[in-house]
Amino acid sequence: MCGIVGIIGKSEVAPFLLDGLKRLEYRGYDSAGIATVTAKGIDRRRAEGKIVNLEAAVEKRPIHGATGIGHTRWATHGVPNETNAHPHSDGTVALVHNGIIENFQELRRQLTAQGHVFESETDTEVVVHLISAGISAGKTPKQATQDALQRLKGAFALAILFTGHDGLIIGARKGSPLAIGYGEGEMFLGSDALALAPLTRRISYLEDGDFVVLAAEGAQIFNLLGQPVERDIHITQLSGAMIGKGAYRHFMLKEIYEQATVIGDTLNSHFNPVERTLTLPPMPFDLSAVERVTLVACGTSYYAAMVGKYWIERFARVPVDLDIASEFRYRGSPVEKGGLSVFISQSGETADTLAALRFCRDAEMHTVAIVNAPESTMAREADAVLPTLAGPEIGVASTKAFTTQLIVLACLAIVLGKEKGALDRDGEAALSKALTEIPAYATEVLKSDDHIRSIAQTMLDVADVFYLGRGTAYPIALEGALKLKEISYIHAEGFAAGEMKHGPIAMIDETVPVVVVAPPDELFEKTASNVEEVIARGGRVVFIGDADGVAQFKGKAFATITMPTVKTFAAPILYAIPVQLLAYHIAALKGTDVDQPRNLAKSVTVE
Repeated sequence: MCGIVGIIGKSEVAPFLLDGLKRLEYRGYDSAGIATVTAKGIDRRRAEGKIVNLEAAVEKRPIHGATGIGHTRWATHGVPNETNAHPHSDGTVALVHNGIIENFQELRRQLTAQGHVFESETDTEVVVHLISAGISAGKTPKQATQDALQRLKGAFALAILFTGHDGLIIGARKGSPLAIGYGEGEMFLGSDALALAPLTRRISYLEDGDFVVLAAEGAQIFNLLGQPVERDIHITQLSGAMIGKGAYRHFMLKEIYEQATVIGDTLNSHFNPVERTLTLPPMPFDLSAVERVTLVACGTSYYAAMVGKYWIERFARVPVDLDIASEFRYRGSPVEKGGLSVFISQSGETADTLAALRFCRDAEMHTVAIVNAPESTMAREADAVLPTLAGPEIGVASTKAFTTQLIVLACLAIVLGKEKGALDRDGEAALSKALTEIPAYATEVLKSDDHIRSIAQTMLDVADVFYLGRGTAYPIALEGALKLKEISYIHAEGFAAGEMKHGPIAMIDETVPVVVVAPPDELFEKTASNVEEVIARGGRVVFIGDADGVAQFKGKAFATITMPTVKTFAAPILYAIPVQLLAYHIAALKGTDVDQPRNLAKSVTVE
């Protein structure tokens, strides 16, 4: 989603604002801008497109000042152009905004009737005029901001500058995250800690309804009623060195290659190699009393949840409800007090998933967050956290966060099965052993990278690609199709292989590649029959399976990718890697923006 950075510094802040915005590029954006407070008032530069365009604008017309704000915008209201880019300003107030102001049309009509003139199509600009009207009426910046906040409906994070008030930034949050950074005679504001990592490691997080008055000497935090509140200061584990690409062409490829390591790191946080047992962090409820599990997520995380459903039902013998977060609250689904609800999110800030968590918490369900950001809102608000130790994931298309989510869900299924008495000691040991083998096998799969690239070379001009799988391979097929759509802009769909003859097979001809995810499980022969049906209709099958499976389709399939022979339980984690690599290479060969694909954001913080 959009990114915010604010700095009250000791010297010129423009270079630091630009650097902070570069660290937020991974969130996805289509325009960018910065503003500073000068002796003459507020100065700003904005540009459509990438930050390099903004840098060119600043180089052409340098911007000065020791207090400033910056923004990367992902368009919601108004097309992506310079006029709609942030910061917005009327000369008295300048601000940047993440989120959506739901009642902006009503506010805009009221302000227009009062003589305010709007320049942009955005919802954000109404906040500028609301605060500016308060200042014109004689209110202080703090009073004017507090009054304006009480009139806003929706989700937002704001960073605000004021003419004549050098050394002052006011920030506010409702729904969208906002972090405060503490320096020595300097203060910082950011939409996440990663933006502030090179500047400070002392971070605190605003809670919903908070606003903060920043000055060089520190921060005063207030709730929406204007009452002073305290928020803990944490030492973040993030550092500026954690987001380099190294020798890789794209962050996405680097993150695919990191999977062998981060899968092992995540597993080792739960696995006792001496006892060969799995444990979870302490839970404030009794797992053995859980009678039903609700899994909620969006996008790639939802496909991880699909695999989790298979595992929990099979190995813990506990029924699982699975929901897309954006639909969950609106179905009117009855939820059970004391039931277990699990929310999965890479960022821990996904608006729909966070809203679902709060819905379940208010219904007195137990809440567990599986997140890759231990300092995120979801991590702080859930009853318990199961972290994925993937490290910062910069590529918009999730890779290592997905496979570490699968590892955590696998551990949850095993521990829940043990607590419920559905798994005995031998069963736990066998499943745990299958997980411990994955890092080594992942390294082996990565050796097929060049071969997968050669297959990708044959798929650059196709219009459609189908992905097939059964059982836990079905969600991997869905994830493979999503990855291809996200970064190559080729239409792709994933199907349960048995559903092909119920309609989709009508689309098969010699122009349509069909990627088949077929591990050697109890459903393999049925999948193989579905593959034969596709081949009989001229489909170009790309078969992903172990050596025996590949041998079965030698001479029939258009291409094959040979995988290590692994236990069925571990297969979906391992089989995610070749579908990631295939999507990556197709996109890279087509020349698309792999790490920041069009129209997408890394963290979706609006509904």
